Amino acid sequence: MSARTRELFALIPAALLLTAGFAAIFLSRGDLIGGLNGTNEVSDVSLTYGGIFLGVCVAAHLVLRVALPDADPYLFPLVALLASFGLVEIYRIDAELARQQAQWFVIGVGVMATTIVVLRDHGKLERYRYTIALAGIGLLMLPRLFEPTNGAYLAIKVGSISIQPAEFAKIAIVVFLASYLRDTRQVLVLGARRFAGITFPPLKHFGPLLLVWGTAMLLLFFIRDIGSSVMFFGAFLAMVYIATDRLSFVVIGLLLFFGGAYLVAGHIGHIADRIDAWQTPFDPEIFNPDRAGGSYQLAQGLYSQADGGLLGKGFGGAVLELPKGQCGEGASLCTLLPAPHTDFIYAVIVNELGLIGASGLLCVYLLVVQRGFKIAMLARDSFSKLLAAGLTTVFALQVFVIVGGVTKVIPLTGVTLPFVSYGGSSILANFVLLALLLLVSNRARREA
Repeated sequence: MSARTRELFALIPAALLLTAGFAAIFLSRGDLIGGLNGTNEVSDVSLTYGGIFLGVCVAAHLVLRVALPDADPYLFPLVALLASFGLVEIYRIDAELARQQAQWFVIGVGVMATTIVVLRDHGKLERYRYTIALAGIGLLMLPRLFEPTNGAYLAIKVGSISIQPAEFAKIAIVVFLASYLRDTRQVLVLGARRFAGITFPPLKHFGPLLLVWGTAMLLLFFIRDIGSSVMFFGAFLAMVYIATDRLSFVVIGLLLFFGGAYLVAGHIGHIADRIDAWQTPFDPEIFNPDRAGGSYQLAQGLYSQADGGLLGKGFGGAVLELPKGQCGEGASLCTLLPAPHTDFIYAVIVNELGLIGASGLLCVYLLVVQRGFKIAMLARDSFSKLLAAGLTTVFALQVFVIVGGVTKVIPLTGVTLPFVSYGGSSILANFVLLALLLLVSNRARREA
């Protein structure tokens, strides 16, 4: 069986998951033919949704079959599985948002196919590395011209459309770093000097490390986004380690980052509030839904996950809002878990599917990361190897940052759970990331 045929058959479970998920939601809501006194049969709408989803995936598969016949056969099915899970969970939270997410999914698949057909050879990106780097930094700083969201400058708002440039900037920065490290990795290793048992890169090549560190600090200072800064600098350190095999470079980078973050956090109230909420989320003074930068959202997310237990409440079982009579005077709706469709969708998943269901979701993410690093190992040229490793690392860091924030491992940030959380920018950017990984994979597997 060819790789593309395996890919085609692997898309079927994703469509079945979406069909079964919608059917479960319809049952939990009582959306039965004839109502509770009717035939007690689930509407065939779930089958229609599953068929449409499978059709879109098959269309993308046909593009891959023609343009990238040797690409990894499991990456796209794994992403389709994540997307189907996200559509079901968002529909359970808000049907209108799910329709919008479905539209973004279709557009994202189209963007992936367009990137593959137009680019064809990812090596072309090396020619424009400095232009791509400047564009990436510009995208990161652009939200500073607009109003902040929850204290951080994350989005560009034009009318009813909101775009998060950081989602696209992370790809641009990885492309530049892969190209830069391909040229300098030998110099970084051969010209290194040891002092006090620590290996330091040559002084003239230490500048780029400081430049990237400074850019990460600028992200914290100007746009006040912990998540983007962690993803950006974390991907850089991972790529430096892969390029040089020098753990000391990573240690130096981490010391620089934590030292700079500590200094910057002392001058920005938003970041200090996030750290206080992380350290003491149940403090009565901080646990206040009306306090900006308080811990209400984080604490409620922890309660939600604890309430899910091992097996969860089932689709539709999570209580996200209370009716008017239980919310006090003047309130039409009482939100128990703010932003359940974006930042805290993982908490809803744990509540409804339990620890087992959430662990299954994380295993799918781990499989995506494993396939990405395998592509990096198969790649023959340094640029392809570093590009695949960098893209995979930034994807893994994004999952870690949001899951770690919701579970109180690290301070809470405003990034999205890839392919699961609601957000058009995240869907489009991650499909571009997927397209680049498939391009690298096609060449690597063909040469191997």
